[in-house]
Amino acid sequence: MPTRCQLASLVEERLLQRNQLCEAFFAREAGRLAAACREMSERFLRGGRLLAFGRGPYATDAQHVSVEFVHPVIVGKRALPALDLSILFRPWMEAILRPEDMVMGFGPPEGDPEVWATLQEAQQNDAMTFALPGPDKSDAVGAFSYSVGAEIEDPFIHQEIVEMLYHTLWETVHVFFEHRELGHELGDTAFLYPFLGQEKQETSGLLHEVAASIQMKVRDDSGLRARLAIEEAEHIGNATQAIYERVQRGGKLILFGNGGSATDANDWAIDCVLPPLGYRPVPAVSLALEPANITAVANDVGTDVIFLRQLIAQAQPNDVTIGISTSGGSRNIIMALEEARKRDLLTVALLGYDGGEIKQRQLADFPLVVHCDYIPRIQEVQASMYHIIRESLEVLYRGQA
Repeated sequence: MPTRCQLASLVEERLLQRNQLCEAFFAREAGRLAAACREMSERFLRGGRLLAFGRGPYATDAQHVSVEFVHPVIVGKRALPALDLSILFRPWMEAILRPEDMVMGFGPPEGDPEVWATLQEAQQNDAMTFALPGPDKSDAVGAFSYSVGAEIEDPFIHQEIVEMLYHTLWETVHVFFEHRELGHELGDTAFLYPFLGQEKQETSGLLHEVAASIQMKVRDDSGLRARLAIEEAEHIGNATQAIYERVQRGGKLILFGNGGSATDANDWAIDCVLPPLGYRPVPAVSLALEPANITAVANDVGTDVIFLRQLIAQAQPNDVTIGISTSGGSRNIIMALEEARKRDLLTVALLGYDGGEIKQRQLADFPLVVHCDYIPRIQEVQASMYHIIRESLEVLYRGQA
């Protein structure tokens, strides 16, 4: 069994390893991503939609990219049409696809042939396609509009890089909108607002700046992971040890979050019950995976109790409640953690900013904070954190064997 010190060292090592891989990947891809963002902006302006899908844990990426485009976290940015079609992606795609659409298929590092087949059909119908990842490039030249190879074999790091990639697409599409969108007649004041003029603006000069901006975002992530490695590695290791002990006594993980954090809760739960090859399953549920319960409670009682009501029904002794909140102040997360406290359950919280009310009121036994005030960067580093917790749980299992 690894010691707490060894566990903390493992956490630190895995955080810093991600920095090297992510920076190398985006140094290669930044230019291609900038060009892809420009085409996406043109398709959105023509009425296109982003249609996303995946299977297993990669369906949560489709959930995540959809909510990012539909419900932007940057004030003043428009809602863009996006749908998660994972539940029945091929028939749904055949029924609703239009030539101006963008289709994004997610899969494991080795890829998913069924995802590729659906993307190829979309490509043949003039849609823009993203294969994340695609087949070996020697077999797929020209097959998709944008494709990444299976360069990262680790499924967790692969998924984190893909999350950074689609966050980049979402952020950067709006840059091109501001330069290319057709707007209203502005008369003599048009020169003050060139991005709203009746003539589309030239954007080729933007590509270099956008590519540089993408690499800057990646370096921001690296700085946050490095800080986490220094300040939180021991804390993350201790949280993992506490989770492991509860699960060994018959407990399960109960996860919940809102928006993009809901998709992270879903992904973490799936990573537990459908883990990578060679890992042992860990009992876990995500309360964010229950749309009927969420909408029923929200409609009949209110959104503040959508997780509380489910927790009351689901929680058992030795369970671990894990709330994910970028702000640290989401009311429905707070109420669920308060209930968990009353039941003497282990409480863990993945937080952003300064930890917010959850940390201030000590509602979590282990508040794990990414000190940042920008939600996409928080979520990207939180993904690294919960994947490393999952990896560390497996290390503890193997140490016990």
